[in-house]
Amino acid sequence: MTDPRNTLAPAAYVPASYTHEPVQATPDAGFADDFASVLENTTGHRSTIGCIIPAYNEEESIAEVIEALLNQTRVPDVIHVVVNNTSDSTVKIASEYSGPHEIVNELGEQFTEVFVHDIGKNPDKKVGALNYGYSLVEGYDYLLGVDGDTIAHTKAVEYLETEAVSDSRIGGISAIYSIDDRPIKGAVGKFLITGQRAQFAAFNLQNLLRGRNMAVLGGQFSIFSTNALRDAMKQNHQVTPWVKDSEVEDSLLSLQIKSAGYLTKISPYARANVGGMTTLSGYDAQQVKWTYGAIELMWPGQRGDTKGQPFHPNLRLRWFENFGMLTNLFVRVAFMTLLAGSLSINAFVFSPLWLVPVAVAVLLNLRMARTMKYCDSRDVLFAVLVFPAEIFMWVRLSHFVRSWSRFLSRKKVDNWAMQAKAERGGGLGHWAPLVVLIAVAVAMTVVWNLVGPVVQSSILWVGWPIVGVVTVLQTLLMVTKLFRRQHGYKV
Repeated sequence: MTDPRNTLAPAAYVPASYTHEPVQATPDAGFADDFASVLENTTGHRSTIGCIIPAYNEEESIAEVIEALLNQTRVPDVIHVVVNNTSDSTVKIASEYSGPHEIVNELGEQFTEVFVHDIGKNPDKKVGALNYGYSLVEGYDYLLGVDGDTIAHTKAVEYLETEAVSDSRIGGISAIYSIDDRPIKGAVGKFLITGQRAQFAAFNLQNLLRGRNMAVLGGQFSIFSTNALRDAMKQNHQVTPWVKDSEVEDSLLSLQIKSAGYLTKISPYARANVGGMTTLSGYDAQQVKWTYGAIELMWPGQRGDTKGQPFHPNLRLRWFENFGMLTNLFVRVAFMTLLAGSLSINAFVFSPLWLVPVAVAVLLNLRMARTMKYCDSRDVLFAVLVFPAEIFMWVRLSHFVRSWSRFLSRKKVDNWAMQAKAERGGGLGHWAPLVVLIAVAVAMTVVWNLVGPVVQSSILWVGWPIVGVVTVLQTLLMVTKLFRRQHGYKV
């Protein structure tokens, strides 16, 4: 039987005609009816779309990315592949698709043209490539940004355009992102990709349940109104939509579009598979860059050209995420410390109540896995076996600690360069949190053995109730999420 996920990665570009399997998303019935009526009333293309693909060393995926765009039911009117700082065969492979393409499908005859631009060494990296592309499509109604490793579902562009055209208040719409785990090899790679799939699912669902307000219009696969981009540029005295001030250029642009009076949304229908990180060093560098950039936007005050916007509505979810990570870090470190201390003086008494938070967490993870559109056995096992999800949480906590440490130290680091280095297999910084944790554990052990029995008992007497209260509150929050209505959304 054909796997429905194959529609996300067409094997070959078929220029004349093709068939596709329609997505069966089941969001809230009211929205589904409204969206269906918009589709029915859409006759012909009422807008123009210029697509930009910033590409850096994407020889393994660029062909599939272009083919997926050419296989869209609504093909972009032009596709610009902007290659920058590359050292592989990206330009050569992309150039095989250069030129005009006539396409016939269920929406009729369509025409597009693919251009490949090698802009060479570019100090502004992805930001420079995006702005170069914007200069080529600024006269179009919409700009479609696609990463060089993102494979879109065949109707993704159609869904994004239809909703954008239906409401002039929309400044940008993002697709639902996931990762295709089928091609992944190796135990570590499979483990990391499964964890990232769960991470994407939780983030997507949070945005869908918050009125479909998208905190970050990710560059992986988002469509922007060029009117909104021009208004954001004017309001912020910029000559380009993207600026290199922030480590998270897409987050900053999303804030600016929102501040300019537009809506930033996530589509419940459009889907795309993005490239995931299959090594610890690569995943660490990516997450540290993203979290560090988010902290810069959240934290009050001015840092160079970046101004913190702690009360921006698009950053509320960021604050909750960081507070949640801090709580997770405290509970785990405090529990392990108190447990070790109790065992050392034979004062630990096991209570079955400590299993309640674990059980609730498993149920919540399982429900999240079942919310995935293409949930597989690996996603379910990741949720129910406890240890995979717990180990992945410790990995994420290490990124959290590294990001805040780097930010608070005010150490200026090129996180883009560090991510590129990590993806090439270099760098050992991702082991730093583990080394620090071991050093702290050794130091605490020494101090614990130096203090007397009275002090040890006092620490345990005060510490356990504090951890207990925090754990109870955390468990109640998980129970709330567990029973929260999801309105039929599939991520």
